[in-house]
Amino acid sequence: MSRILVISYSWTGTCTRLAKLMCSQQPGWQLGEIRLAKTRKGRSGYWRCVLDSVLRLRPAFLYEGPFPRDFDAVVLVSPIWAFSLAGPMRSFVHTWRDHLPDVAVISVMGGAGASNAVREVERLIGRPSARHAAFTMQEVESGQAGIASRKFGDALRELEDFKHPETFAALSPGPA
Repeated sequence: MSRILVISYSWTGTCTRLAKLMCSQQPGWQLGEIRLAKTRKGRSGYWRCVLDSVLRLRPAFLYEGPFPRDFDAVVLVSPIWAFSLAGPMRSFVHTWRDHLPDVAVISVMGGAGASNAVREVERLIGRPSARHAAFTMQEVESGQAGIASRKFGDALRELEDFKHPETFAALSPGPA
């Protein structure tokens, strides 16, 4: 079975809830978390986050979690701000791009912008993403994202298992 790491950044907690849900749905998936190095609160913090996205800035961040290169795939769960990838996720992908295996992208948004985030991640890592999906904040908060997130996880796991045929050989009862 392929090893998958889910890495989230969340200013409000919504993306973290989705990342934890995905890890609970898929056996063996592990969680990593990105945080801003300097906390942003209130209205001014919100506007600073939007400005980072619009200007494509890379704010300082902290990463807590396993080393991504030790996994077959990494799922990035990030909010969309001003139709763009959230600044802390942009910083993480830029900094860690040489240590990221296959990358899947999940965007959480109020309305639109997921395709912009996927394109930006692909540009930063220099290759296509393995899979991508988008959820609205309302879908995550109401619990409606549960079935779709499970299907996304199942599809990613199957794709990674297919790429690593040695996992099938280990399950074989004997020589063919």
